[in-house]
Amino acid sequence: RQECQGPAEMAAAEGKRCRQECQGPAERAAAYGKPAPAPAEKHIEADRAVGCCADLPVEMLVEIFALLPGTDLPNLALACTKFHRILQTDSIWRQHCREEFGLCENLQNLETISMSYREVYAKLFHPYRHILGLWQLDTEGYRTLLNVVVDGLCITGWKNGPWLNTDVDGSMQFKPVFRIRLTERTSATVESMEGRHSRPHNRHATIQKDRFTTQCNKTDHIKDLPRRLMDELGRLLIHEDRQQYDCLTYRRLYLPPSHPDDLIRPGLFQANCNVFGLSIAMLSFHGKYARLTKVTGDSNPSLEIHLMRRIQLPNGEMFSNFNELSRVVQEIDEQVIREQQQQQQQEDGTEESEGHGWQGPAQQSVRESRAAASEEQPVPFFLPVGVLSVDQNYPRTCRMCFYAVDTVTFTVTLHGFACTGRFPGVFILFDENHFGFIWQKVNYFILFSRVQNTFQNVEAPSPQAFLEMLKNIQS
Repeated sequence: RQECQGPAEMAAAEGKRCRQECQGPAERAAAYGKPAPAPAEKHIEADRAVGCCADLPVEMLVEIFALLPGTDLPNLALACTKFHRILQTDSIWRQHCREEFGLCENLQNLETISMSYREVYAKLFHPYRHILGLWQLDTEGYRTLLNVVVDGLCITGWKNGPWLNTDVDGSMQFKPVFRIRLTERTSATVESMEGRHSRPHNRHATIQKDRFTTQCNKTDHIKDLPRRLMDELGRLLIHEDRQQYDCLTYRRLYLPPSHPDDLIRPGLFQANCNVFGLSIAMLSFHGKYARLTKVTGDSNPSLEIHLMRRIQLPNGEMFSNFNELSRVVQEIDEQVIREQQQQQQQEDGTEESEGHGWQGPAQQSVRESRAAASEEQPVPFFLPVGVLSVDQNYPRTCRMCFYAVDTVTFTVTLHGFACTGRFPGVFILFDENHFGFIWQKVNYFILFSRVQNTFQNVEAPSPQAFLEMLKNIQS
């Protein structure tokens, strides 16, 4: 049986034997119910345990160390001289670079910069590991997305903007804005990829748990905002505006967790929400509700979809009479307002405080409604007469519709005034990757298409962390 054991099993068995043989007075006293020895003897017991484990073969220790979390290895190297020497083995760090950060190594590049995998891990990946993932630019009027990824022997920040995207069904496009690369110095270097005169040049990055800031002394930075905007007649609405900046702050974005009972898979969707171009929004499910939160653009409206207030579509006849559809939406909206007013009079127990669907099983009524809807056949869909839309290439069948309300607060820069409104309407689910919303009061339709890009390091550490992030975005 011992001959068939793998390295990990042999190490576990050897460690068990070592612990038994190296039991100090404290363990033996506890086993026989005797008083524990003095605290001074604990250091002797620890030394004996380390000495016993150090008797394992070097090859076995190399495999074991490669399986441990990389953040634990520096402390392990302090245990004894043998462990410190073994942890200089580059294959251990190569495996950690691959598995923890997805590094596709290039040996020639490593030789060029005269560095080992241990140095790559210690100088680049470990100190900058918290910067990987999706971020939202938080210091400008027009918010954009930043995707920070491992790019060979660099960490690169790629920015997305509406001026890069043209097709609602196409992939999001990014351009590099900064990189963190290895040099022969004692630490990695942060370089800006933007600027009119000197690119790249050094920047300073301050990384916190959910925020990070980049700053430099250059004054030739420019921010690209989508200012070449045309109205339907082709007239220039707003001139291109390029402003200088030298300090940017980003806050972290998590993608919503999914649950089998969700109406569709949550995630990021893009749409032509305004004249600025494509915007990105996040769909998440919360029990009786779903929320669509805008994460890029000049405003952050929140679309609330009431999953228990379904609008039936008998053979698509609802869309043939927009006045009738508007009447149904208005009646539901008035009922929702009355219920909300009644709930505000209570001390606790608003609808929003009820459980979130992705934290556990959905409520029975919601689950049954979705199960019944999934068995229905799609019905024809067409935009009602008088409803405008930028996107005419929308799906021609839909699965179901729900009452939804959009709360909008934004500033119109052209005239300098703020607009706040509550817009009830119809949420239309076409398929797994498309849905739409009809603003009933303004007779406007928006098509949302699922973002096809894949992202890493975007999982929320806990449901509470995701809710807190969502609250910060909506504020």
